[in-house]
Amino acid sequence: MKILLAVVVVLIGLLQYRLWYATGNGGVKQVMAYQQKLNELNIEVEKKSARNKALYAEVEDLRNGRETLEERAREELGMIREGETFFQILE
Repeated sequence: MKILLAVVVVLIGLLQYRLWYATGNGGVKQVMAYQQKLNELNIEVEKKSARNKALYAEVEDLRNGRETLEERAREELGMIREGETFFQILE
């Protein structure tokens, strides 16, 4: 009976060691590392989600508003309206 009790205690000790100190197969260290990685990924997802919302708003603005489209054409492409005169100031 004492031998069986000793074997059970040793097995419990090995399982506890594996749970708390081993780095593989679902140990506490691995779970904590996965939790840290999950937190980092959640922060990245939030940043990208905010960026996507801004881009969607810009696309909707371009689809619905003529002023935004005209502003972009003027700033990025250097376009002017028919009948306007373009002046370039050199410094």
